[in-house]
Amino acid sequence: QVQLEESGGGLVQSGGSLRLSCAASGSILGIYSMGWYRQAPGKQRELVAQNVNWGSTNYADSVKGRFTISGDNAKGTVYLQMNSLKPEDTAVYYCKAHSMIRNTDYWGKGTLVTVSS
Repeated sequence: QVQLEESGGGLVQSGGSLRLSCAASGSILGIYSMGWYRQAPGKQRELVAQNVNWGSTNYADSVKGRFTISGDNAKGTVYLQMNSLKPEDTAVYYCKAHSMIRNTDYWGKGTLVTVSS
């Protein structure tokens, strides 16, 4: 099993910045990708950004140029630097890790990001 713990959410004004952190513990061997998803009220959970092994990184179009993902899958860490935040970025942000060995997705409990206008 893999446990994920997020931190760094909070309330920020439009145009501000926040940095989210996620640390994995447990059986982190074999983690293939780590990333961030978000779910706004009344909407489906969506991919924000993810790091895939061997250097591949994916971003949602809505955050390109504003958000930066970093971290080390082998160490079970992933970060999300969020700049130029907009009210529409308000959501619960979830950390996700995919284990290739177990072919299983693991999710954190989420951290709330609120951007005021």
